[in-house]
Amino acid sequence: MGPLEQHTEGMQKVFDHYDKALRQVEDRLLGMFDSDVSIIPVIGRHLIKSGGKRMRPLFLLMSADLAGYGGQDHIPLASIIEGVHTASLLHDDVVDGAESRRGNASANSLWGNQVVILVGDYLYSNALKMVVSFSNQRIMETLSAATTRMTLGELTQLQKSHSIEITEDEYFDIISSKTGALISVASRIGGILSACTPEQEEALSSFGLMAGNAFQVVDDILDYKAEEGALGKKLGKYLEEGKVTLPLIYLLRAATPAERDLVQEILDGDGVDGKGLQSVLDLFRRYEAVNESFERAQKLVEDAKGRLEVFPDSLERERLCWLANYALQREK
Repeated sequence: MGPLEQHTEGMQKVFDHYDKALRQVEDRLLGMFDSDVSIIPVIGRHLIKSGGKRMRPLFLLMSADLAGYGGQDHIPLASIIEGVHTASLLHDDVVDGAESRRGNASANSLWGNQVVILVGDYLYSNALKMVVSFSNQRIMETLSAATTRMTLGELTQLQKSHSIEITEDEYFDIISSKTGALISVASRIGGILSACTPEQEEALSSFGLMAGNAFQVVDDILDYKAEEGALGKKLGKYLEEGKVTLPLIYLLRAATPAERDLVQEILDGDGVDGKGLQSVLDLFRRYEAVNESFERAQKLVEDAKGRLEVFPDSLERERLCWLANYALQREK
């Protein structure tokens, strides 16, 4: 059995092991939509029915296990993390004008932007109200800081959209805020619950940030490779939204001035038509930007796993390494 098959088998064992806990997390997430205002639970059921791997709760649950946590608070806290993530998706879909999410109709396309923004606000406030009930100042501080950073990341991305001048550092600042921050906090909370050493807590936080960034880089790669039926992704979705991601940054670095101008013209247009998308895909075939991006994701995963070396070798540590490797398996 090769390394890829071993990691794939290992990750399936992880999903099997945490299946019951993730179902509990999902039940609590649905409960966060409880309201006498009937549209709120209706949208909640639609979102949960649309699925998802619940990766952010998984980072929290597995980090808590690695750090030796033996209580029950990790389940509701994992649901709070997923609630914050779900609220951010509702808002992002409105900002992006998205019509689908994971292959299903987006909530905003079904119920309109105003309703969905308010439901997202309700979910955010409900999640933060729930975290206060744990009376843990450090958990409240880390989660509130992450939600603030996520909003700033979204604003920065909007300011940098439709421009080929975005740098690699700016790109990583955006994804560290939008994606990495919440996964980092989920991992850190696992350590806070377990009262592990400051060094171990910081290692979990860094692990989550790097692994989260790797997941986003691979997601950006799939924007130019995936078929919609396979992962619920529309080919060229981020390009259509004017988002200049790492593969495109690497492509622009290698492109001629005329090719750079062509990409900018496509981004400046009213929308990415089939011809514009095909032109960009042709450039990706000409250069090694996708492979270069994947190598960057591999480096992030290896750095993430290295952070866990402050913990003794164990099955729990190996499982977290499988989780980090899962980011790369999605590209295959």
